[in-house]
Amino acid sequence: MCHRPRASALLALLLATAAPAAAQSGDEHHADQYEFADSHFHLTNYVQEGTDVRDFLRIMGTRAGRSTLFGIPLQQTWSYANSGSYAPTYYLQTDAPLYYYSFTDAYIAMAYRSLPPEQRARFDPMITGFDPADMYAAAHIRRVLRTFPGVFTGIGEFTIHKEFVSSKVAGEAASLTNPALDSILSFAAQSGLVVLIHNDIDMPFAKKGTEPVYLAQMKDLLRRHRNATIIWAHMGLGRVVSPVLADASAPTAERNAGFGAIVEEMLADPTLRHVSFDISWDEVAKYLLATAETTRRAAAMINRYPDRFLFGSDVVAPKDSAQYFALFDAYKPLWALLTPEASLKVRRGNYERLFDAGRTRVRAWEQAQGLTATR
Repeated sequence: MCHRPRASALLALLLATAAPAAAQSGDEHHADQYEFADSHFHLTNYVQEGTDVRDFLRIMGTRAGRSTLFGIPLQQTWSYANSGSYAPTYYLQTDAPLYYYSFTDAYIAMAYRSLPPEQRARFDPMITGFDPADMYAAAHIRRVLRTFPGVFTGIGEFTIHKEFVSSKVAGEAASLTNPALDSILSFAAQSGLVVLIHNDIDMPFAKKGTEPVYLAQMKDLLRRHRNATIIWAHMGLGRVVSPVLADASAPTAERNAGFGAIVEEMLADPTLRHVSFDISWDEVAKYLLATAETTRRAAAMINRYPDRFLFGSDVVAPKDSAQYFALFDAYKPLWALLTPEASLKVRRGNYERLFDAGRTRVRAWEQAQGLTATR
């Protein structure tokens, strides 16, 4: 039988988990000094190799105060029949399939636990090692929380539709209408886990001025789970899934404006109030920064809805600070057009609000299950 945590215990939990990371850590840099928090960061790559978490802390330095922490849920197969002695490390380097690699969650948890408490406070680990087409996926997420209490804040980045990736995944294709996905999001709402979901808004190379093929299904899914905290990765865009909502010959600014209208309609929809958008990935930046006009339009929309956007790097296993900070610095033209309030919220404030609330709710759920974090 599950018992509700006592009020005093909950109060202590709230104070411990909701406090700003820098205040908990005792670090010399304070919460009001760092430039951004990273809502979208991969510690490891498609062959589960990556940056040591201590090296990543050194890369973050005093510019990045907080970050999510997750790997990639998919492992790239090294098929000798396909690539011979060449060992692929990225999904575009071979025709061999991808498969779900659940050990990534244990790896991330152990990397996090290897840090002292003041350094852990800067990270929000995420569960990714599940197949969203598997009806047992929610059970996996629950099992990870029970095995590693006190560690995870959310789930994701996990993928439903993704250009060039979805067709390579072994087994059943993920779908926005699969009840397995509904069970995942229902458990996220119940436990307080923040959700970071990748789903392309359209098929690759779409050129006609019709509604993006996955838009209606995505909005239906989001509306079915209004109690969950959901971040739509990359605003649904990708390498070749671009904001092409008019004739392909239309000027770039006109096409981006059409996509912006769809996003703004979602932002204004009260049934989607629980949904935020991240602007991670340099492939997304190429659209937002394509022209001075597209950047102006993007900034104007963010200024109107400053609570609904988060910065994320989407860097995978960075080797140095130049690689890690490249996207943040590339967005300088966008930062310059935001109001001070909107800039602060997108760079840091929205992360702190969503992920601090996630920490609090997940720790409370764990406590209600009788789970105790291991120091």
